[in-house]
Amino acid sequence: MYKVNSNYLKLQGNYLFSTIGKKVANFKENNPDKKVILLGIGDVTQPLAPAIIDTLHNAVDEMGHIDTFKGYAPDLGYEFLRNAIAIGDYRSRGVDISIDEVFVSDGINCDVGNIQEIFSVDNKIAICDPVYPVYIDTNVMAGRTGTYDKTMQRWNGVVYMPCTPDNNFVPELPKETPDIIYLCFPNNPTGTTITKDQLQVWVDYANKIKAVIIYDAAYEAYISEDNVPHTIYECEGAKSCAIELKSFSKSAGFTGLRLGYMVVPKDLKCFNVSLNALWARRHGTKYNGAPYIVQRAGETIYSKVGRDQIKKQIDYYKNNAKIILKGLREAGYSVYGGVNAPYIWLKTPNNMNSWEFFYYLLEKANVVGTPGSGFGPMGEGYFRLTAFGTYENTVDAIERIKKL
Repeated sequence: MYKVNSNYLKLQGNYLFSTIGKKVANFKENNPDKKVILLGIGDVTQPLAPAIIDTLHNAVDEMGHIDTFKGYAPDLGYEFLRNAIAIGDYRSRGVDISIDEVFVSDGINCDVGNIQEIFSVDNKIAICDPVYPVYIDTNVMAGRTGTYDKTMQRWNGVVYMPCTPDNNFVPELPKETPDIIYLCFPNNPTGTTITKDQLQVWVDYANKIKAVIIYDAAYEAYISEDNVPHTIYECEGAKSCAIELKSFSKSAGFTGLRLGYMVVPKDLKCFNVSLNALWARRHGTKYNGAPYIVQRAGETIYSKVGRDQIKKQIDYYKNNAKIILKGLREAGYSVYGGVNAPYIWLKTPNNMNSWEFFYYLLEKANVVGTPGSGFGPMGEGYFRLTAFGTYENTVDAIERIKKL
């Protein structure tokens, strides 16, 4: 008789956003006359930029001709896109990243899970709390988290780094030494950031203890302040300790197209074993690449016209964030984030727990957000709203909340 992977049986409950989706669908079915505004999931609402649409059409036309037809993509991704990434995201910031350190994928959500394979199961991970739940779940699937303590709502094999108002939602160096450190800045869910000097401390720490940092920079395009780094490789020594993930989903509206990439520097080695070589081997064996037409669309983002059009979309969502931040403060809420990130993190009112506030907001204002407890124990008593709605719905939602 075959057996299933017992690690999957350890997963706690259903995936957060699937749970929210079911609850919202049930509410809509029972209240068909209500207009529900979705500010929960981080999905974009603006259509693809015109330059991207044009590129997609042209790339499809290429696929229709025998002399320009494309089959499987190269292992690491097409050179035209990797070169655009290396120049546009790194060399333009004074960071030397070569194209063979860039691995194109269909989105970093997959990369976060797939990277588990090149690390030993007995590595100890450190995560922020609250945290994007995929970090935990993928490590549970890999068998790296130990048993779950239902009373404490924590995995006993994980080093938790509390992020609270007391430390401005920025983690402090853990007392217990980890092997793999997960950092996400600008942060999901709190919307907070750290300065280059603060990030340098983490890089120095990782190099000192021989740990690897998995750095999620999915929301880098929303950074507004000069002292906030756009890439961990702005820090000295980061290429010997850090893997960076970036996404086209939120920066260019590719949630429906699917495109992202991961940087694994050649200087990153474990006992003289190159992680770049290991990942290249894994990538070439188990992945057939993002579609040619999507990679061509990704290249367009780095053109002048592409950058100009994408900036307008980013500014649109950043304006939504300002509206949410200002409106919630006027309504008396304690709020965080929303300056360098498309997420606003708020304290739930009247001692409500995060799910109580979810139902309160859904039923009384017909607005959907994300309960903070879904991001970890330290998320209890907090709530996340996103700036990815339309301008009109964002204004409407905040007016509804202010009337409660």
